[in-house]
Amino acid sequence: MQPHAEPGGSPAADTPGLVRDLSSLDSGMLDLAGGKAANLGELMSAGLPVPDGFCLTTEAYRRATGAPASLLPGLAYVQAALKPAPGAGPVDPSALADLAADARSAILAAPIPADVAAAVEQAYLGLGNDVPVAVRSSATAEDLPFASFAGQQDTYLNVVGVAPVLEAVRKCWASLWTDRATTYRAGLGIDPAGVALAVVVQRMVEPETAGVMFTANPLTGRRGHAVIDASPGLGEAVVSGAVNPDHYVVDALTGRVLERNPGDKKVAVRAVPGGGTRTVEAPDDAAGECLDDSQAAALARLGRQAEQYFGAPQDIEWAIDGSGTQWLTQSRPITTLYPVPQRTGAQDSGTGTRVYLCFSLAQGLTRPITPMGRAVFRLIASSVAQAARFRVPDPRRGPSPYAEAGQRLYFDLTTPLRSTVGRWILPRVFDIMEARSATLLRQLFDEPAFSVTRRTPLALLRHVVPAAVRARAPESLLRGMFRPAAALRRLDRFTRDFEAALEAPPAAGPAARLEHAEMLLRTRLFTIVPAILPLPALGFAMLAVSGKVLGGARWDELEPVLRGLPNNVTTEMDLELWRLAVAIRDDAESCTALTTQDPSRLAREFQAGRVPARLEAGLTRFLDRYGHRAVAEIDVGMPRWSDDPSHIIGVLANYLRLEVPDLAPDVQFSKAAEDADAQVARLVARAGARSPLHAVVVRAALRRARLFAGLRELPKYQLVVGLAEVRRQLLHVGKELADAGILEQPDDIFFLDFHEAHQALPDHPGGAVPDLRELVAERRAAYEWEVGRRRIPRVLLSDGTEVEALQPAAATASDGALTGSPASTGSVTAAARVILDPVGAHLEPGEILVAPSTDPGWTPLFLTAGGLVMEMGGPNSHGAVVAREYGIPAVVGVADATGRITTGQRITVDGGAGTVTPA
Repeated sequence: MQPHAEPGGSPAADTPGLVRDLSSLDSGMLDLAGGKAANLGELMSAGLPVPDGFCLTTEAYRRATGAPASLLPGLAYVQAALKPAPGAGPVDPSALADLAADARSAILAAPIPADVAAAVEQAYLGLGNDVPVAVRSSATAEDLPFASFAGQQDTYLNVVGVAPVLEAVRKCWASLWTDRATTYRAGLGIDPAGVALAVVVQRMVEPETAGVMFTANPLTGRRGHAVIDASPGLGEAVVSGAVNPDHYVVDALTGRVLERNPGDKKVAVRAVPGGGTRTVEAPDDAAGECLDDSQAAALARLGRQAEQYFGAPQDIEWAIDGSGTQWLTQSRPITTLYPVPQRTGAQDSGTGTRVYLCFSLAQGLTRPITPMGRAVFRLIASSVAQAARFRVPDPRRGPSPYAEAGQRLYFDLTTPLRSTVGRWILPRVFDIMEARSATLLRQLFDEPAFSVTRRTPLALLRHVVPAAVRARAPESLLRGMFRPAAALRRLDRFTRDFEAALEAPPAAGPAARLEHAEMLLRTRLFTIVPAILPLPALGFAMLAVSGKVLGGARWDELEPVLRGLPNNVTTEMDLELWRLAVAIRDDAESCTALTTQDPSRLAREFQAGRVPARLEAGLTRFLDRYGHRAVAEIDVGMPRWSDDPSHIIGVLANYLRLEVPDLAPDVQFSKAAEDADAQVARLVARAGARSPLHAVVVRAALRRARLFAGLRELPKYQLVVGLAEVRRQLLHVGKELADAGILEQPDDIFFLDFHEAHQALPDHPGGAVPDLRELVAERRAAYEWEVGRRRIPRVLLSDGTEVEALQPAAATASDGALTGSPASTGSVTAAARVILDPVGAHLEPGEILVAPSTDPGWTPLFLTAGGLVMEMGGPNSHGAVVAREYGIPAVVGVADATGRITTGQRITVDGGAGTVTPA
């Protein structure tokens, strides 16, 4: 059964609303033809080999299923029941399955309208008398860039005759309401009343071989590597997983077959004469490979043409007929690939493969960053680069190494990775910040593409030394070494002066406020880092010095010194919140409000001034000092606690459930400090056994370690103070734009960048003000989709390769233990609580918190946690630092911890060994 040229005369000429030739469709007809049919039309327009056929449009589905809806009251009921309601939770799975079954029954029981049946008959007969066809579902909510819906609706192969085609059409319509498709749409929040289904009727190819091809490697993300699975007969055997197919990886540019793994191919799906298919056992002589090198290369070239035409990697179904002709029968975007990093600044990046590291993850942030949040970091990154005397042509676009992917921040580390000094510094920095990233960077050392080209530190010193001198970093280090108390006083003056200089004039207009926000980002915020960082760096260096003087003290001997540290703004904040909870516990009215009301509702009552007096006074004091903080607080688009105190109110309610006095956080913190002092005394005594001078040096070094190591949290704290002021100025501007009708609401401004915000001002000299509401709506939808993305690559190559995917899967020991990096010593056995978002999270006292990553916005939960397990981080990441200070065992960098541990599972966390074991 061979495809032939399209028959003369278009059936669409007689029934333009119901039937269209595939060749007449394009991507702009999604609502009319659905994703599958629209993509097939585009493939035809690209000149690629596609079997001819026609599309029964969504107008036919709507006519058959209810326009008006009273024609199918059962379906109308289901659509109303499934319609997403603001604030409503997900529909119960069993109830959802019942509703989906009701919808299918309603469609299968309804007659096909006469004009629809006539249109199908005319178009089918136009293909030939009793010609075998494939009848495929083509939904309006499928084959989309963000959701493929692959396999969600039904396909019927080798359908012969008008009546069987009409019955297949009816079944395709019903398959819009399969359990899996209904659940998938509900999970994405797609309104069921807005979806419809077209049907593709396409001349059958009777293939010798068929299968699936991905034009990028779906496992590693590598672009340009076509991955092909092939099996004898119809491709249904491959798609359904009925066989182990032959597997090929082909370099699409050169056509070279890079990998080949023959499958067993024990069965094949074949067309049956007269209609239908059957599964047959493969003959013994079918053991050979399905494709030779030339066929695999030719398929890869077709895939590359389709990818270039669509502008994105494709998931393609293909077939090769008895004459050796290759056909493409479906094409859809691969939605699981992580985007390739895009450099926003100067493009002079050189040639060859580049290495990008996710800065978002290094900061404990897995969620995407709003457009304005990314615009903020482009300006901050530009100020850093300019301070180091790098050329930045347009600060709003960021410096050359800055990149974005998946609405997250990445930096090009290729140049330092190819230098001797960079290879020495980078992994060591990430060993303590994000240990898994350090492992991945070391993995690239042996790659020829990243061989060392710079062997001296001169280029680095030329940029770093002048910047350090201008920031007076050497002076800070010397003062911290010889006059530690004076160093702390000077730092206190700096932070007070910094905060005092942030505010804009009260009467400033929108343009002035935007300019003030940009000025802070360009000139003020970066000064925080060189002013503060030398002191905590000195603290950790002194810890290392004491270890050396002691003759090589182990980490588990030095780590207790870092418990209960003074001068840590994050632990001070958490303990202040605990003290508020203690005060509230003594006030029955406040305690009742916290323990009986929903945190979101109580937050609204607080903002309206309708909560008990003690709760209102205490919470107001706390927010006056710490209200600029938030979860994911490095993103100016995220509400601060002062904007929405729901999270803090929920944490206070959690604290009130702690009834064991010895577990009180302030008691735990004091005990941690006492244990640290005792350890210092032991280490000094041990040094004294070597000589009095050793004791003096170790005592001085450990004193400075305890004085300054806690300042590790201060640079970010002060940065967030500045970002909160930037956010406040932007909200002023957003309110002006919303009042003028240019934006729907003030916080829409966080879905613009600075250039767009300036253009939107009514008095902007550029002329007419653009209507940005549609742009904001599109960006909000894209942002919400990214919020749901779980796997964020730590290290990406410029060809899309996820470096972590090249490593073997994380090993699990025979006893079920998971391994990571030791972060806080000690051992605890308790129930796990997996939390992906701390806002509204419930953590019982003593439970072990299991999280993807944490930033300071998470740390109020730590006060009542029995232990901590994180997928990200290193020994000096935010979570590890705070866990040590509270004395709770912690293991970080545990791959896929939130997926491999379940809430309620009893586990043992050994923070010294870096293991997490089922209890």
